[in-house]
Amino acid sequence: MTMCLALLRAVNVGGTGKVPMADLAAMFTELGLAKPKTYLATGNVVFVAGCHDPEDLETQLAERAQTHFGLKTTFFLRDAAEWDAMLAANPFPDFAEGFPSRLLVYSLKSQPDGLAENRMAEALKGRESVRLIGRHLYATYPDGIADSKLTLAVIEKALSVAATGRNWNTANKLASLLASHGRR
Repeated sequence: MTMCLALLRAVNVGGTGKVPMADLAAMFTELGLAKPKTYLATGNVVFVAGCHDPEDLETQLAERAQTHFGLKTTFFLRDAAEWDAMLAANPFPDFAEGFPSRLLVYSLKSQPDGLAENRMAEALKGRESVRLIGRHLYATYPDGIADSKLTLAVIEKALSVAATGRNWNTANKLASLLASHGRR
């Protein structure tokens, strides 16, 4: 059995995509996924999975969310090892220590093509810095996120893949949940 994390795109953000987290956890149980536990109301679910194909499971979860909640969203699955590797690979450790809420890690649906980093560099309009490592994009927002031009839509267009972001505090809390949840 593997500890896994599901990240949902655009759930309970700005009044759209509203889903009660208890109902979301129940949906995971209905699909035979063990010990689902949600964190925050923004679509983070830690759970235990057997031998599932991640892409197939992402599709099943998206279809079930559409059926149960009328929610059209994208699911991004990561196992504990990949999530831990993402944390360890952080190219901005000093920024993360000083401004963890202003460092976002975007989980990507797939690894972007070889020109993605060039397109991201062209998309930067402010003081943000980005670094693409595998299926994750790290982005610093030194002036804050609220007024930044580096939005999710800009990132998805530049990378040509779907994405969802979590700040460094949330990313670390999810790692802690992945580490402890399987021992319960």
